[in-house]
Amino acid sequence: MSIIGIVIGLVAIGLIFWFRKEYKESIHFLEGEVEAAEHGYNALMEDFTNYQVKCDRELAKLEKQLEIQSKNQDKRMEKHLKELPYIIGKVVGQIEFAQDTLNRKI
Repeated sequence: MSIIGIVIGLVAIGLIFWFRKEYKESIHFLEGEVEAAEHGYNALMEDFTNYQVKCDRELAKLEKQLEIQSKNQDKRMEKHLKELPYIIGKVVGQIEFAQDTLNRKI
């Protein structure tokens, strides 16, 4: 019985050392995987940051273009508003002239 106990004890000690070795190998493997994942996440974060900066720049550029176009439209509208009384007077004058011409023929 004592021989069986010694053999079982030796097997248990062997298994403990074997499991510790496997544990260290798996920890080493997992550390490598974590490091690779961290590197990938950092690269993804950098790409996303660059994308956000690019989008912000494009948005600012589009806002600037919109503001320029809006100012151009305002200038055109002001120009037309300044010319409108002259155009209305010209059209009304032609209508009155035509009325006078029609009244004289009758």
